[in-house]
Amino acid sequence: MKKIYLTLGLLALPLVAEQLSLDECIEKTLKNHPDIKTFELKVKQSKSAYKSEFSAYLPQVNISANYNVVQTYVFPQNGEFHTVDDDGWSAGAYLKQKIYDFSLTSSKVEASKLDESISNLSLQELKAFMVYKVASLYELMVVEKEAVIVRQKDLETKEAYYEQAVALMQQGLKTQADASRFLSSVYIAKDNLQSAKTAYEKAKTTLALYMGEKIDENVTLDKSVLKTTLKNRKNIEQDVLASNYALTITSENIEKNILLHKAKKASHYGSIDAVASYTHLDTLNSYDAKNAGIVLNIPLYSGGKISAEAQKAKISAQIAQQQYASKELELKEKVSSLLLDIKQYDKTIEAKKAQLDAAEATKAVLDGRYKEGLSTYIEVLDATSMVLNAKLGLLQAYYLRSQAIHNIEYLKGKIQ
Repeated sequence: MKKIYLTLGLLALPLVAEQLSLDECIEKTLKNHPDIKTFELKVKQSKSAYKSEFSAYLPQVNISANYNVVQTYVFPQNGEFHTVDDDGWSAGAYLKQKIYDFSLTSSKVEASKLDESISNLSLQELKAFMVYKVASLYELMVVEKEAVIVRQKDLETKEAYYEQAVALMQQGLKTQADASRFLSSVYIAKDNLQSAKTAYEKAKTTLALYMGEKIDENVTLDKSVLKTTLKNRKNIEQDVLASNYALTITSENIEKNILLHKAKKASHYGSIDAVASYTHLDTLNSYDAKNAGIVLNIPLYSGGKISAEAQKAKISAQIAQQQYASKELELKEKVSSLLLDIKQYDKTIEAKKAQLDAAEATKAVLDGRYKEGLSTYIEVLDATSMVLNAKLGLLQAYYLRSQAIHNIEYLKGKIQ
């Protein structure tokens, strides 16, 4: 059932042109991926939350109106209280303006502003991760497509060996064992070719889903992306620590929690507000009522709630500080490991190039010797396998080095 859904999903996607660059894949993914859209909405949500907190600085004005069809009024007359039933209405306005609350509101507003900043940073961090992910998928497509070409050539070579062995067997120069062994290698090569094609299709399908567009069957990819090198290896750790989104988010979380702790402490002291009201009443008598003054609110007892919330906010700030230190150590360790990996892959690439040159030279010699009966089919197949393994190993080394470089770029917060 999952395969059916996946197929239907791909059929619904528009078709990508035959030429497809990595930059185009990144652009389409950042534009179409639902996770990106979700985080963009969260940014808007955080902006609304900031406006909500900031509104506490502004005057709060309420208008009210009341109409009673019947109401009992009490009034004294001749030393006695009398009552009368009549209708009545009133309408008025009430204004409240915060004067001072011991930095409670300002701390909340600043914390909300940091929340907005954190939402923006989270969006940028996600974009950087998507760039890394798309680059990985694109380069995996390149590697698997090249692997298909290598496997196809390997199959053709072994089919030619088999046909040659059959011809030599018919001439009495080779035995049935030669032909059978080459035929077996043909079947193995076919299976390996199909596995390579499947791996390529998987990478292509996943990338298409990220982009929101179907990729053409005969798409042309940019093979030069595998030759990516790390140009400047100095100060990489400092660059990562200075621009890593996750670390910056953790740092701003510390500031936010400190502000929230400050706000909780300030709530102990209450607030001073200016209030004013104007009401017109039309009951037994018609008159206006006015009020203007200052109100002091001090919480005397909350059952320990305010103290507990202040302590909770303080601990949250301490946790965020420890998380920052932990994240910093994690980044240093990761960067160090990636740099060592890149250094190793540089050497591996050079070794694989030399290995491929030697393997191709050996294969050329053994091909000639086999025709002359001076080498066995085992030696020929071994030489062919050496060439195949060297080509695939070189592709893998290029891919792994490129992935390590992209990982560093992701940690540095690079989006394009």
